[in-house]
Amino acid sequence: MVENWKKNEEFMRITCLDLEGVLVPEIWINVAEKTGIDELKLTTRDIPDYDELMMKRMKIIKEHQLTLKDIQEVIATLEPMEGAVNFLDWLRENSQVVILSDTFEEFAKPLMRKLKMPALFCHSLVIDSHFQIVNYKLRIPDAKKKAVKAFKELNFETIAAGDSFNDVSMLKEADHGFFFCPPENISSQYPQFPVSKNYVELQEKIANCFK
Repeated sequence: MVENWKKNEEFMRITCLDLEGVLVPEIWINVAEKTGIDELKLTTRDIPDYDELMMKRMKIIKEHQLTLKDIQEVIATLEPMEGAVNFLDWLRENSQVVILSDTFEEFAKPLMRKLKMPALFCHSLVIDSHFQIVNYKLRIPDAKKKAVKAFKELNFETIAAGDSFNDVSMLKEADHGFFFCPPENISSQYPQFPVSKNYVELQEKIANCFK
């Protein structure tokens, strides 16, 4: 049994990816463009404090009476970023893969289908009887970092890639951390994380971790 594990090293490593901005477009930006509510264009690239960002979003959607259905209709029109599915196919041949995201279960399911159903760890929303979003529930604070830490304790070699402030703690915790298409204001603050501008570059960087 031990020899089998040594021969199948892909089972001993796990790659943790952010979702929005890495595999699919930013959901809230697309909702903002569809509804004309510019305030919803703010993301974790703009506001590092996730709770502060979500409280702003909760206030905005209440003011504009946006429902879960309104947002899900926008999500239904979204497609994975060009090359994302092929990248995931390659990655799953060489590593265990999990998506660590600060999105919500109520948003993510149709996108997961389009990505061939990778494992997803995310949060959930509180919805009232009128499909109004009244609150949100974190799975656990700083969930991305804690998930990577738990994988390391399970003796996985950990690789992580993200694009925003809320990915930094995950990248720091991982054995190998990478930025994927981050804004300059973020990557310049954390120069220790190599930047990939496309999936070819990210694939090359991850492949080098296998050597």
